Amino acid sequence: MEFSPNNNELPLIKFESMLKTNHVLFFDSEEFENIIHYYLDLGKIALAKKAIKLGLDQHPTSTNLKLFKIEVFVFENKLEQADSMLNDLYMLEPQNEEIYIQKANILSKRDQHEQAIDVLKKAINLADETADLYSLIGMEYLFLDKFEEAKDSFIKCLEEDLEDYSALYNMIYCFEFMEQHEEAIKYLNLYLDQNPYSEVAWHQLGKQYYALKRYKKAIAAYDFAIISDDTFVGAYIEKGKVLEKLKRFEDAIESYTTSLSLDDPTSFALLRIGQCYEKLDKTELAIKYYKQTVHEDPLLDKGWVAITKFYSKQKNFQKALYYINKAISIDGENVKYWKLYAQINHRLNFLEEAEFGYKKAIELGNYELNTWLSRCDILIKIGEPEAAIFNLLQAAEFYPENAEIEYRLAGLYFKGNEIEKASFHLKNGLHYNPEYVFIIEELFPETYSSKLVKKALKAKD
Repeated sequence: MEFSPNNNELPLIKFESMLKTNHVLFFDSEEFENIIHYYLDLGKIALAKKAIKLGLDQHPTSTNLKLFKIEVFVFENKLEQADSMLNDLYMLEPQNEEIYIQKANILSKRDQHEQAIDVLKKAINLADETADLYSLIGMEYLFLDKFEEAKDSFIKCLEEDLEDYSALYNMIYCFEFMEQHEEAIKYLNLYLDQNPYSEVAWHQLGKQYYALKRYKKAIAAYDFAIISDDTFVGAYIEKGKVLEKLKRFEDAIESYTTSLSLDDPTSFALLRIGQCYEKLDKTELAIKYYKQTVHEDPLLDKGWVAITKFYSKQKNFQKALYYINKAISIDGENVKYWKLYAQINHRLNFLEEAEFGYKKAIELGNYELNTWLSRCDILIKIGEPEAAIFNLLQAAEFYPENAEIEYRLAGLYFKGNEIEKASFHLKNGLHYNPEYVFIIEELFPETYSSKLVKKALKAKD
């Protein structure tokens, strides 16, 4: 029962008045049930507990009130008390399906999901309406990572109740996890035959087509979602994403803009509009929307990165550096941001900062060859040969037969007068790729012109 202006609010008003005055008033058990249900739905557990206590004081044999007390025990993780009360109730009413549901809740809380499923299956045999029970069984299968069984349970729930969108979303999640997009499409089309104006189902159908890169069908599905509900913001946004894939940027902007007119502006839609304008070479509009994005959501790091990349393309690296620092201040563990930070500093010839950026990128798991090599070349320039060698030896573990690494090691060892090591790496480099020998000439011109290197090159010839 929901207390609303169109409903009988008197029991709730009377109950709350009683709490304020401490005068105990009488309510029938059904009124207590409705009051408790109302408070539980609002998450007002303390008030629900007061109503349960008063209800049981006045109606000590009410099974439903005891079940509410058990539900609160389960919520508060007081599983022993809940179990004890349930066992007593079961002795009195072994055919009450709610007892089985609460027993399953306790088993689920104890991570005994198989047993919870068995109990819920028993409840199905006792229940007149089984949709919620099938949904609960589906959730237990999800806890067990049994997606096929979970999917089947949610389908059974939807057979009983087409409007249970929670079950619909969970079922689609199972299809997607198992990458069964074709099967999901087949099911959703059958579902839509029975419920043709379900904007949620059309929306989900569009997402399945999108996953399979069947973009025209995805757009058609989103259009039907919009026909079913022309205020469905998600459908406009998803449609915009598909239109971008088809390089229909003007149409994508229109779809995103419609979504903004229906609800409060979303940073995602503003960001996508900016990216569409950038692809249309409308730079002033692009930067306008990027700045609106970060104004709307200053903590959206992707917005700051979009501005960073925009200014990088314009070769305005000073501004790009300002904005990448904003992104890093929000997400300092993002390896891509540190790589971008390093590259921008490198372009500005801020070598120490660039080296630090490449180092952070490597520490966070960016093991691309050019990251190692860029860091090495900076370390050479700033006079850190030992660090450069250590960096290259680490890189060689990932790229064991790479000429670019070998020539750099050869040059560094020659410079450090470790001739044996230098000769070893020079031979390796010449063996892997003799054309890359220019690396020594560029990075170590004095070494390249030395007799030792010329002798090694001549021996190779």
